[in-house]
Amino acid sequence: MRRPQLRTPLARAVVPVLAGVGFFAVLALFLWGVAAYISNNRDQTSASFAPTTFDVGRTQSIAASITKDGPLIFPDLLRSSGLRTIVLDHTGDDPQQGWHIYMAYPKDRDVACKVEQVKLTRNFVDCDKRTIATEGLALPPPGVFPNVFADGTLSLHLIPTTGEPTTTTTTS
Repeated sequence: MRRPQLRTPLARAVVPVLAGVGFFAVLALFLWGVAAYISNNRDQTSASFAPTTFDVGRTQSIAASITKDGPLIFPDLLRSSGLRTIVLDHTGDDPQQGWHIYMAYPKDRDVACKVEQVKLTRNFVDCDKRTIATEGLALPPPGVFPNVFADGTLSLHLIPTTGEPTTTTTTS
């Protein structure tokens, strides 16, 4: 039996293009379905999409940097929305102790009032042009805390949980 042949030049030009577009549309729908199935719920973060912790580095060097230049600001480490931008601060002389996380907005305002750091200081300017010390920033949700390991490394636990906020944790 003979294969069917496209007879007109228009059909020979259009049919393969439409078949290619159809193939890529089916492929895109399939990949979207797989992503929707894997992600399950966009409010829950999976370790396969984003880690639950962020490794900052050695406590000695980070503490020295904060002493010299002021607290570190980390844009939202889980999403691109920027709603959970955090400020990492260190107080005291011991690089293993005194780590704190704050949210990048004043404690008497909501997340819409972002702060900007005054260069090389521990002060911030909010949306109303008020100058705020680091301690005047909002506390993170419970479960978001710095984690200091005995080997001198610092990581940030980023996934909120239930319970009270923790400011410093030391792990063996």
